[in-house]
Amino acid sequence: MHGILYEEASIWQFFFVTCLLGGWAAWMTGRACAQTWRPVSALVVYLLLLGIAVRFIHHALFEGTMFTAQYYIVDTIILLIVGLVGYRFTRTNQMVSQYHWLYERTSALGWKAKG
Repeated sequence: MHGILYEEASIWQFFFVTCLLGGWAAWMTGRACAQTWRPVSALVVYLLLLGIAVRFIHHALFEGTMFTAQYYIVDTIILLIVGLVGYRFTRTNQMVSQYHWLYERTSALGWKAKG
């Protein structure tokens, strides 16, 4: 049975490859981009490429289709969400720890100027 979001026989395969493996890689990519002070645009390019890699894993392990726009878009949107959250989380930690005299944490993903 195929779903709108996945093409494998089981949704658990989708969760394993896209959400667990791909999500972990996206989080680490976002973290690495934030730690090296790269812009968000660089992160988006890396995550678009990671979406192709996730499609390849679906193809290689579970005989999914390699080149399908629908499933690539679904996988890449999930990777973009996780990667951008990882980027923002890491950037927030950087700003409030490296510039503690200028900024204070407002949430796990945000900061503001002290004043």
